[in-house]
Amino acid sequence: MSPNIIASLVPPTPEALAAAGRILAQGGLVAFPTETVYGLGGDATNDRAVAAIFEAKGRPSFNPLIAHVASVEQAAGLVAMTPLACDLARRFWPGPLTLVLPRLENSPVSLLVSAGLDSVAVRLPDHPVARALIQAAGRPLAAPSANRSGAVSPTTAAHVAESLSDRIDLILDGGPCRVGVESTVLDLCGPRPTLLRPGGIGVEDLEAALGQSLLRSTDAPDAPRSPGQLESHYAPTLPVRLNAMTRSDGEVLLGFGPMACTLNLSPDGDLAEAAANLFASLRALDRPGLTGIAVAPIPEHGLGLAINDRLCRAAAPRSGA
Repeated sequence: MSPNIIASLVPPTPEALAAAGRILAQGGLVAFPTETVYGLGGDATNDRAVAAIFEAKGRPSFNPLIAHVASVEQAAGLVAMTPLACDLARRFWPGPLTLVLPRLENSPVSLLVSAGLDSVAVRLPDHPVARALIQAAGRPLAAPSANRSGAVSPTTAAHVAESLSDRIDLILDGGPCRVGVESTVLDLCGPRPTLLRPGGIGVEDLEAALGQSLLRSTDAPDAPRSPGQLESHYAPTLPVRLNAMTRSDGEVLLGFGPMACTLNLSPDGDLAEAAANLFASLRALDRPGLTGIAVAPIPEHGLGLAINDRLCRAAAPRSGA
């Protein structure tokens, strides 16, 4: 992309999808909607395109990416789809579940996607625009969230434009994201399924499908096996204070359930509504002249696990702090 060229926000018409597919096939970058958050897509089989994703985001090269596919058959050309993986795919794909699986010996996915690991994270998104774009490109798309690394994830095309419009070629505007938090990431490379990141599929639902409890990842933050494992991540500019029922001087209060607050994730205490509103709310409250964002307690079950994971990472000490 030429310097100082601002990416256009365009509706996902057939013509726009065809043009976006050509951009991706030529090594360019396109932001697109999924049911979770907006992704920054590049050809997952093209080393230079994947490197451009890292450069655009300012993302550490040791932090793996997810390869997004349009079908289970496409995934089977990249990774070893074990019987357990096939069963989970039947139950939860398309949807907000990422599976980390052994890389095929002849896998076309760039080693940069998996940060040199012998595994690849794959997902089949539940959004018609995302799947149509992957089909138009004719290849899997590496697609982290379409924002600067470590910042609040985008759930609208406008959020993408605020962060990356001068660094990418095109933004497909498919409206607000339905789920609003990233996918659940499950590592199936070991003897037992391991949860690497809670997300849009509830841990309880996965454990019920598996008939066993999930192991929890003990990976070091500087050697993650999937996206979203860095200690400080999803962070607004202002400091975040958790489990707050009131705000201190200079703070704004992000509430949950019936309470007096500056902005409420869900006045009715609905975790799905809260997840969908989380990143947009953090962005709305991240304003100059304030000292911080206080956040009310969120229940630790269902989508609450994913919400609390994102909030804990947003509240973690920043690099260099």
